[in-house]
Amino acid sequence: MPKPVIIIAGVGNASGTGAAIAREYATTHRIALIGRQGAEPLAHKLVKAGAEARAFVIQDYSHTTLADVFKRVASTWPDSRVRTTVWNAAQWSRIAFLDVTEADIKRSMQMNVIAAFAFAQESLRAFLASGAEPGGTLLITGATSATRGASHFAAFAAGKHGLRAMSQAVAREFGPRNVHVCFVIVDGTIATDRIRAIFGGSSGSGDADEEKNRQQGWLDDRYKRLDPASIAKAYRWIDEQPPDAWTLEMDLRPAHEHF
Repeated sequence: MPKPVIIIAGVGNASGTGAAIAREYATTHRIALIGRQGAEPLAHKLVKAGAEARAFVIQDYSHTTLADVFKRVASTWPDSRVRTTVWNAAQWSRIAFLDVTEADIKRSMQMNVIAAFAFAQESLRAFLASGAEPGGTLLITGATSATRGASHFAAFAAGKHGLRAMSQAVAREFGPRNVHVCFVIVDGTIATDRIRAIFGGSSGSGDADEEKNRQQGWLDDRYKRLDPASIAKAYRWIDEQPPDAWTLEMDLRPAHEHF
């Protein structure tokens, strides 16, 4: 039997959660990567390591673009079924409330809600396509802001609240059709290359460099930050749950995170 397909939207610079999920599934699935700058280099690395992977580079996450990508995935592997999809794309912002503009709100809604709706719709069409037993798993990456709004995060929280509400509605509507939807709240800092570049150590001296070195040590402490590979294993565990015990929502955080 051909391997099933997993579609992952949002791989960033290939050092975070999306890339880790791709590596977690590399030996068991055909991997479709949707993203901008990081999708193609990651696909090349996976193929070099022996995986079946393909990058679908996009410029935007519009309904039209995502519908086209899913058609291209189907034509790339016509003998496989899409069984798992991951929405890992997001638009992050930290803005004082009185400085939030209409454009800021629209950016949050476009990515966190409108684009996610399109991805979920295309995932469901793939899961329910005729020719095989219907069903699949839609995994959605959320954030703490999906459950409560924090100071300076109003625009971001509005988008993430909408994303969480969508996942709850889809789970209830399509669970009876063997579609497992799970919203994963990632609560804490993920140790990616980008985060390390921001908080990384320095070879100089002085108070600023001392603070950077302290932050670097914090990012190397597994009790204080999330590791993308650990998040990926949790996603895999959710995906493999039997239908008599499905998780609707899960939150992940390092042991010493304040919550």
